[in-house]
Amino acid sequence: MFLAGAKNLEAKKEWINELNVFPVPDGDTGTNMTMTIMAAAAEVGSLGEPDMESLAKAISSGSLRGARGNSGVILSQLLRGFTRSVKNSKELDAIDIAAAMEKGVETAYKAVMKPKEGTILTVAREAAAKAVELAETAEDLDTFFQSVIAHAEETLAKTPEMLPVLKEAGVVDSGGQGLLEVYHGAYDGFLGKEIDYTQFDKAKGPAVTKIDAQTEADIKFGYCTEFIILLNQPMSEETEHEFKKFLMSLGDSIVLVADDEIVKVHVHTNHPGQAIEKALTFGALSRMKIDNMREEHQEKLIKDAEKMAKEQAEQEEKEEAAQPPKEVGFISVSVGKGMTEIFKELGVDYLIEGGQTMNPSTEDMLNAIAKVNAKTIYIFPNNKNIVLAANQARDLTEDKEIVVVPTKTIPQGITAMISYVPEKNSAENTEAMLQAIEHVKTGQITYAVRDTRIDDKEIHEGDMMGIGDHGILAVGKDRMEVAKETVAQMVDDESEVISIYYGADTEEAEAEELATALEEAYPECDVELNAGGQPIYYYVISVE
Repeated sequence: MFLAGAKNLEAKKEWINELNVFPVPDGDTGTNMTMTIMAAAAEVGSLGEPDMESLAKAISSGSLRGARGNSGVILSQLLRGFTRSVKNSKELDAIDIAAAMEKGVETAYKAVMKPKEGTILTVAREAAAKAVELAETAEDLDTFFQSVIAHAEETLAKTPEMLPVLKEAGVVDSGGQGLLEVYHGAYDGFLGKEIDYTQFDKAKGPAVTKIDAQTEADIKFGYCTEFIILLNQPMSEETEHEFKKFLMSLGDSIVLVADDEIVKVHVHTNHPGQAIEKALTFGALSRMKIDNMREEHQEKLIKDAEKMAKEQAEQEEKEEAAQPPKEVGFISVSVGKGMTEIFKELGVDYLIEGGQTMNPSTEDMLNAIAKVNAKTIYIFPNNKNIVLAANQARDLTEDKEIVVVPTKTIPQGITAMISYVPEKNSAENTEAMLQAIEHVKTGQITYAVRDTRIDDKEIHEGDMMGIGDHGILAVGKDRMEVAKETVAQMVDDESEVISIYYGADTEEAEAEELATALEEAYPECDVELNAGGQPIYYYVISVE
């Protein structure tokens, strides 16, 4: 039933994504919930002969660590509470299932600081309440399940009446819809309907997984590049380090082994020519090999290279771990090359690639925490949909003090980092950061992917939108005019600094034109222009 629920959610994820209130090109509720439940499904699929206890543990730990976004974290908590209730059972009747659903709801509500009605929580709570109401008199599970799901459907249909923003946009809650799809799938599993579970089968031995079309599309660096440099002169440690740093800027899965006469190089990159040009400055090249991983599916080569890179990275981590931990470290979520460089310059130790288009999981957070050798670590989620996953990672970490600063935008994260003072203790710095981010207003300029009405504004597909911290600030056809109107909605008499971060799809000349216009309009403010490099959002603009 669990795997069938996961499968049905995955099948409906794109449709659920489209239910997002804001018509932005990054709807992610369906994706987040699917990746969360699929992480649990993978652990379930790896069980040899599961009993209830091992099944419950696999569902709980898999969803907990794989949780992405608020909807994914809430789903993981619903599953965690449910499995905690049934883990010692040999079989389940309606009373057991109703009690487990109640426990799931209780666990999920505890994870959310300010629960909102009209969301996935409401659908889960009402379904559990109906289950408890029917459990004592239920004659069979088939009728019981049908009644519970029917009540969940009725509750979901009422969510627009509970949350005005849903009603205005003409959609039901996307998280609630996702949970309903899990229920529907689980019921299909109960009925014994034919469902393809092969993707959850345990991998047999060390066989290499073939790259399917989706994985192929997801390969970040497409060319596996190998060569040997016949050195003109021995390479110093400093030069070797600089060369490795250069390769890291081009790609990943880097292996670099040097002796006095030759250097063996391996890198996955989208620009093999640049790696070769650089290598030629050190000597002649031999045994050059470039494979297009997307096209030729060089599975073994990829796996071997990644293994070598992993071993090298693990060795480096061991060496770093041998060093005494520093007092304070920083982890930040970032998106776009320019944004990432800013955080690096400010002293952030570890950057997690993510944001609106892809929310990092709890597992991603835990991996980052493991790699920062510090007693106290500050995490800047920089997105309201990532805060819960960061909190979950904090609660799973026992050997370090983790402080999650609930930054909801990248400009807030930058401000929080700037506010850190080494001489202050953890509590004082946390308080200073929280106060600082309260004064940061953020506007983001993007385009609409569908027609809708929100915040009393008519929006048509292709329109430019300025999205503020609490809703839509401006709508129009002209990107520059929408950006100006967005800033006008944010600036007040106390504003001192306007920071513009232009995206990957915005020309620098256009960004400079906007900066000049804002300088003229607001002479009392300092206007700063930065290359953010972020996708989807033409501009991210902060006012402080």
